[in-house]
Amino acid sequence: MFELQGHRGARGLFPENTLAGFVGTAALGVHALELDIAVTRDDVPVVVHDACLDPDLTRDASGAWLAGALPVVARLTRSELFQFDIGRARPAGATARDFPLQAPVDGARVPTLAEVFAATAGSGVRIDAELKTDPRTPGLTVSPARMAELVVATARACGALGRLSVRSFDWRGLAWLRRTCPNVPLCWLTDAETEAAASLWWDRPAGASTPRAVAAAAGAAAGWAPVWAPDHAGLREAQIAEAHALGLRVVPWTVNDQADMARLIGWGVDGMCSDRPDLARAAMAACGLVLPPPG
Repeated sequence: MFELQGHRGARGLFPENTLAGFVGTAALGVHALELDIAVTRDDVPVVVHDACLDPDLTRDASGAWLAGALPVVARLTRSELFQFDIGRARPAGATARDFPLQAPVDGARVPTLAEVFAATAGSGVRIDAELKTDPRTPGLTVSPARMAELVVATARACGALGRLSVRSFDWRGLAWLRRTCPNVPLCWLTDAETEAAASLWWDRPAGASTPRAVAAAAGAAAGWAPVWAPDHAGLREAQIAEAHALGLRVVPWTVNDQADMARLIGWGVDGMCSDRPDLARAAMAACGLVLPPPG
């Protein structure tokens, strides 16, 4: 099955990583919602892209855009984090420029992972949670293993473990999950930067091709097919063929241009992650692929 994923919900249309965005994206029709995980000081998994709040997306309790030293999510409690508004992009900022169709939702707060599971329970969409740890800045987040542990515990407490999959550029959290939660489907993220520093991000030296490195990290997965999610911009058709020969599914990120979508579908990718799942649905339909039903 070709899999359509909404990136950060669908940030081309809705404020990223918000409940309104996730519900709206599920209503469009996707197989999965890709989202980003951080952990607060009181050990609550929340959905936010960066270790620090993004000044391009965030206003404080007074309505002022963030300036100066940025709040670190891991140093805030869930209650403190809830004071910030992430419902619109800063005018003339990069997000507003890149995603002019994004509709604001003033008053949106950083959601907890549990809230996302609850808000999308009736849609049936899978939650593809990215562990946002960075081996270059370990002091800004909990450890990869701790983040993975809290994500799985939240899914289990919500009765949603069957809707969870986990991805990361930092393969240490994925390795922990392979050992302790082998039934949770995993996705290995790569780009040129992490490939160049493989010993840091992958905890193994570079040498083998990237698909072979992913296959080695995945090992013998029981009950689910390992996913390689490369940056679509650097992906080559021969790499897709190599990955398929190794038993991997290939679901590149973040594909927003319809010409790129058509090309990648023609190359045989197994899905795509997009800020514009509405455009991706049109590209899928043009290629005769089965569309996910609206959620």
